[in-house]
Amino acid sequence: MSNRLITILGPTATGKTALAAEVAWRLDGEVISADSRQVFRGMDLGTGKDLADYDLHGVHVPYHLIDICDPREEYSAYRFMGDFTRAFLDITSRGRQPILCGGTGLYVDAVVRGYRLSDAPVDPVYRASLEPYSDEELTERLASYGPLHNHTDTETRERLVRALEIVEYGQAHPEAYRHLPPMEHVVFGTRLERQQVIDRIERRLRRRLDEGMTAEVQRLLDEGVPPERLMRFGLEYRHVTRFLTHQCTEEEMFRDLFTDIRRFAKRQMTWFRRMERNGVVIHWLDASQPVAVMADEVVASL
Repeated sequence: MSNRLITILGPTATGKTALAAEVAWRLDGEVISADSRQVFRGMDLGTGKDLADYDLHGVHVPYHLIDICDPREEYSAYRFMGDFTRAFLDITSRGRQPILCGGTGLYVDAVVRGYRLSDAPVDPVYRASLEPYSDEELTERLASYGPLHNHTDTETRERLVRALEIVEYGQAHPEAYRHLPPMEHVVFGTRLERQQVIDRIERRLRRRLDEGMTAEVQRLLDEGVPPERLMRFGLEYRHVTRFLTHQCTEEEMFRDLFTDIRRFAKRQMTWFRRMERNGVVIHWLDASQPVAVMADEVVASL
């Protein structure tokens, strides 16, 4: 068991966290979050941390990579890989079972398929050298280094330049790459029919608004997190910030946010299907079943 990683993935609102906590409880394990927004402190309702799910059967299941940085900080897949490695080695060194849980496809895929990611300092001279080139030329240059892990790297000029800066720095500095420890992967996915996902998304969104999600975003604004920064977190933070800065009505906020979360869930499934096409075996579970039943399936298949 020392190098086995159990991964539980799936689209939003399909019960991943509750399942991961239940499996961790049964296997003397600890959960490592693979969520690009749950790393930020104070962003609880909007990111769906569902921390109550980690308290079950009279015990607290330990979790990692939640509430580890300030919302003003930048967080990246490269940084996640380092944080994941430290958590994985810590958990296994104590003889416990690590369980990776999350819906950020890039983060999950990076671990399961062992991406080689590098980071790079911002280099104004290098960036200036790219100015004469068109977006199409830079995209072609980036593609020459191999398949893109994250297709959003080509969505804007800024992201494209940064992606090239990282990959070309890594080519010149091999020591900058993250290297994962050896591990055996077992991957499970939570899945529902499309309409069931939509219904759960709507119920959860209404509940989080009732629990104070708008007040959470207002508090972040009051604490000095710039509106532009919050809107970059997408989904809940984009639309609630737009409402609080008088760019839309409350009705428009709910309508547009509901639509965007549904689209996000669809993109998550697209990413997971691409993982399967790339050779990752995902054991899919019917998430309409009780958590205990899904956990039985996970444990029985190990």
